[in-house]
Amino acid sequence: MKNTRYLLLASAMGLLLSSAHALPPAQDRVYTADQNSNTVSVFNPATNMLVGQIRLGNARPDVLSPLYKGQINVHGLGFSPDHKTLLVISNGSNAVSFIDTATNKVKGTTYVGRSPHEGFFSADGKEVWVVVRGEDYVSVIDPVSFKETRRIQTGLGPGMVQFHPDGKLAFVISSFTAAVDVVDVKSHEVIRKIPVVSPFSPFLQFTPDGREVWMTHKDVGKVTRIDTKTLEVFNVFDTGFITNHIAFAKVGGKVLAYVSIGGENVVKVYTTDKNAELLTTIPTGALPHGIWASDDSSRVYVGLENGDGVEVIDAASNKVIAHMGGGQAPQALVYLSHVVESGDGSANLLPRGNGEPGNIRLQSVKGDARGFVVLRNLGVVDALEVSLFKLKPATTYSVYVNGQSSVSGVFRTDAKGAVNGTMIGPVRELAASDGKNAGTINHIVVMEGSAPADKANAVLVD
Repeated sequence: MKNTRYLLLASAMGLLLSSAHALPPAQDRVYTADQNSNTVSVFNPATNMLVGQIRLGNARPDVLSPLYKGQINVHGLGFSPDHKTLLVISNGSNAVSFIDTATNKVKGTTYVGRSPHEGFFSADGKEVWVVVRGEDYVSVIDPVSFKETRRIQTGLGPGMVQFHPDGKLAFVISSFTAAVDVVDVKSHEVIRKIPVVSPFSPFLQFTPDGREVWMTHKDVGKVTRIDTKTLEVFNVFDTGFITNHIAFAKVGGKVLAYVSIGGENVVKVYTTDKNAELLTTIPTGALPHGIWASDDSSRVYVGLENGDGVEVIDAASNKVIAHMGGGQAPQALVYLSHVVESGDGSANLLPRGNGEPGNIRLQSVKGDARGFVVLRNLGVVDALEVSLFKLKPATTYSVYVNGQSSVSGVFRTDAKGAVNGTMIGPVRELAASDGKNAGTINHIVVMEGSAPADKANAVLVD
């Protein structure tokens, strides 16, 4: 009898453990907006595998022809309350694509003003609001006719909009203005402007109870928290270099915040107490960006902008448990439950059209400079994407690859001492010049001005 009791207890514990680590339902999907390949990657969280891709355009650089008709820079994602429609924002072609999640087909496209960034359905599903970041307004679209019905004036460069769960207020953050516009949804009027610490805020998210808005400040590495009743900022805390997106998950009875820190290749987990405290740091692949939790909070999914895929975090252990290869340079990521009505959900999806990228983190020789490089194959040619930070403002820098005597790329920093650029060409041939590691890059040297490559006097090296 005693042994039987122990066996029953062990069996029950095993069932509890299995339940805690159970995979999400096979009817659910994870989506990423892939900026470089101009695809939407569709993943099955039950198998931790890519189902296929929705191709909205050609991969870079094949987007420059005057006859090109596809979308460019597939970047933002939103969805309808019933999860039947996925909203996709392509900021290079000013497009808002409406995708049927059951068929993976585009059912409508709306073109708005210059460089939209993100969009979302209203809480009642009757309107779609898209922030037009290259201008100063929110475009309101009818999701049935796919026509723009009005514009809501905001501060310069609105970056994202989200609706409070009760449907009464919308919060619009900015990429160029250090303020949040609070909009009355019924009147479509801005009723409050909330000052914040930085003008560059790419993402906001509500806590599950709707009492707070959390927003990221990518340029200064901070998160701001706003009380949705008082409409006041009550907490600002440091997070890290290139703070991107936020997700919330309920773990062990407590709501935790998961923040993707692109410049550190980590996801940081914080409490949601009055003063947020860092609980743990989870190492990830290259440049974590979009992030979203499963409905049951068992998993947190993070897109790797320079890793071309998604990593799966087990919320109970706070460890990465799977990697799913996807499109090039994923930006936004969302998790939608109960979208597959029948079959395996692969209708109208195409296989992955790209391979794995190569990543190199650059080290400062002197000073506080930072940088990283990613090498992607584009078929006939390759792309070497260089991102440099904390250099001298408005200054030219030269990049040398694999000991070449001639400059491989020349870049000029902006007013903040940062630059992002891409070199297109037969990079693999150059990288294979040593005859040993074809297709790899072994040495990168960044010099100020046009000085010849010299590791001892370089600004950044691999």
